[in-house]
Amino acid sequence: MAENHVQTVVVGSGVVGLAIARKFARQGHEVLVLEAEDSGHHHTSARNSQVIHAGIYYAAGSLKAKLCVQGRKQLYDFCKTRRVDHENCEKLIVATEADQLAGLQSLCNRGHHNGVDDLRVISAADAMSLEPNLQCHGAILSPSTGVVDAPAYMNALLGEAETSGAMFAYRARLASVRVIENGFDLAIDDADRTTMTCSNLINAAGLGAWDVARQTMGYDHLKIPLQNFVKAEYFSLKSGKPPFERLIYPSPNAASLGVHSILDTSGQVRFGPSTSYLDPPQIDYQHNTPVDEFEGAIRKFWPDLPDGALQPDTCGIRPRISEPGAPLADFMIVGPNDHAVPGLVQLFGIESPGLTSSLAIADHVWGLM
Repeated sequence: MAENHVQTVVVGSGVVGLAIARKFARQGHEVLVLEAEDSGHHHTSARNSQVIHAGIYYAAGSLKAKLCVQGRKQLYDFCKTRRVDHENCEKLIVATEADQLAGLQSLCNRGHHNGVDDLRVISAADAMSLEPNLQCHGAILSPSTGVVDAPAYMNALLGEAETSGAMFAYRARLASVRVIENGFDLAIDDADRTTMTCSNLINAAGLGAWDVARQTMGYDHLKIPLQNFVKAEYFSLKSGKPPFERLIYPSPNAASLGVHSILDTSGQVRFGPSTSYLDPPQIDYQHNTPVDEFEGAIRKFWPDLPDGALQPDTCGIRPRISEPGAPLADFMIVGPNDHAVPGLVQLFGIESPGLTSSLAIADHVWGLM
């Protein structure tokens, strides 16, 4: 049994955990990151659309709105200065039915209110001249939307965190936490059955955040939110040239952004995601959505999708705190002022736009401490 003390422990080495570890290490903290897997590229951060979101969809004043707009600017700057592969490819949000046009203007107004000042509503003719394979009744053009090589971005964060002194422990699952005077007593399920103490504990475990919170003795479990896992499935083209140069999103509803067309940094196209709640919450990366459901959704904006052109691609799981059918909840990031446990920050429901917001989330968590 090894016993030691570290100033700040971050649980989880997904993109948000890495950004937080980098932030705290660069501020002079002694940082240890605990990761249950053998790397940080297994779950939500490595299985998403890799989109750099502009900040359009989120409620005014929400953390998602604030941190997405702030984080998008930081992310583009980070990628440019560190030469992380990315592309500012733009996005069209399209009305696939005439009665969605009013909603486009409302969505554009929301984006402007959030500080996304380059949005504009364009006509169907203008949208289809930009994208000849597109069929729509009108669209919003989002010039500041893009894509990033998420694994390369995470590797860059990891490198900078380590250069600043952060330490990483893999295959180190947090088994229990006890709130003690001036910090936390941790038991770690690793090869050495390590026990240790820390002054600050940041729960950025993503899908595992609820487990960490429940294992924390001295934390009010009534403050732990609803837990939901949402499977997100993607399909790609078996062959052929991508039909679009920009990202194509349908007009959203309250609970989903719909099945959309996205590009990666190599120019390959994917479609998705489907969204299905997993009951009970569990890790399940098997594809279950029938391909014809995807085909029907895609043909609303790309009517010439050939039969049999799709194949299963990425499947991810999102941590969500809203119920099925309910409007998507805001990020839940709670610090000492919320729960009266000094040195503790809990992050729940960090799904989209978590990747875009990651650097801004790290700044926000630093401010809570």
